[in-house]
Amino acid sequence: MQETDLVDVATLIPDAQLDIRYAGTGNFTGEVVDGYLAPKCYLLRPVAEGLARVADDLRVQGLSLQIFDCYRPARAVRRFVAWARDPDEQRSKPGYYPNLDKSQLLDGYIAETSGHSRGATIDLSLTRCVDGTCEPLDMGTGFDFFDTLANTADPRITAEQKYNRQRLLTAMARHGFHNYPMEWWHYTLQPEPAPGTAYDVPVQ
Repeated sequence: MQETDLVDVATLIPDAQLDIRYAGTGNFTGEVVDGYLAPKCYLLRPVAEGLARVADDLRVQGLSLQIFDCYRPARAVRRFVAWARDPDEQRSKPGYYPNLDKSQLLDGYIAETSGHSRGATIDLSLTRCVDGTCEPLDMGTGFDFFDTLANTADPRITAEQKYNRQRLLTAMARHGFHNYPMEWWHYTLQPEPAPGTAYDVPVQ
């Protein structure tokens, strides 16, 4: 890690709510994912600094960032693809892809290469903080819910959920982060600082 320009986001945004799902079993694989040795968030320095500016803006509004995933080792991406190609592993279907056949997840949801491995992509949401207690805002679906309901502009969500997604979208876009329209939580800094580099050092 010391040989890269990846920095620990917690050093720049100490009030971020780290909920790093792949460092535990609460994710669609049901297991700790290869390459995640600690629940930490690393991003390339320009990306982390941009995210810190987002956090500064939100803090004034009484909001903070809830972070699900940041830099993702390439070995973790390979694990996701192997999982998606295993038709016998269906434990997480009710909670993560109830309306899709597992084979469809490789079409837009699980990619063989990821901006996360380039240190420029982050999965996140918003929380409202009052007297030191932070509660997640209602975004309409959970993180990694593989369904069109998770599309950022899906018309079926409530007015409150639409407003909350728009707040996140506006805050991120102000500092150069572009949303992936199929997933309300997924943002990439544009232009990417290192578009040709995929890292595989473990998160620890």
